[in-house]
Amino acid sequence: MSDDTRELAIFPLGSVLFPGMPWPLRVFEPRYVAMLSSVLGETEREFGVVLIERGSEVGGGDVRFGVGTVARIVSVEITEGSIVLLATGAARFEVVRWLADDPFPRAQVRELDVLELDAPTVSALAAAEALVRATIARASEFVELPWSADIALSDEPAERIWQVAGIAPLGSLDQFELLRCRTATELLARLVEETQAADAGFTARWADDRPDDGELRQ
Repeated sequence: MSDDTRELAIFPLGSVLFPGMPWPLRVFEPRYVAMLSSVLGETEREFGVVLIERGSEVGGGDVRFGVGTVARIVSVEITEGSIVLLATGAARFEVVRWLADDPFPRAQVRELDVLELDAPTVSALAAAEALVRATIARASEFVELPWSADIALSDEPAERIWQVAGIAPLGSLDQFELLRCRTATELLARLVEETQAADAGFTARWADDRPDDGELRQ
């Protein structure tokens, strides 16, 4: 992990951004419009995304988790009363120190190391990905999901591992636990465990929704 820190504008949200994942966002709250106006004037055009632990995305006063992802702005469209942007997840970071929220949230952050994948880990990634895709295919029968089971992912394993985590049909707290993993082995083990639990939940829901034998015979 690097000892270097930097100041970063922060967007606290109710969901998790993973490295390598696209991030469409509509911004209308004045303080975040001000944040983007500042960020767009910078060379890197980056801000941080962290998950809200308690509170709301709107109005301030939220409590935030201390690990997040740098969002790199790809495109921006300014509409009446809001800004619509597309960003991509880049490096992960940990918050070293929160700064004043005025005029928008900021923090001193330190980037986390890129996960290293050896040959056995790449094989484990392939198995985890197969599980995630199969779970998406089954879950899509019951709920509407943001990602399809056949979505194309990066050929680069260091990016693909996060994209597999990003498409897995998990809740935000489970996603955050994945985001904070320090090794590829830890990430894949937790991803498999949480995906299997989600799959069991979808299967149980399907069983509960099925008509009983009496209904079938009517």
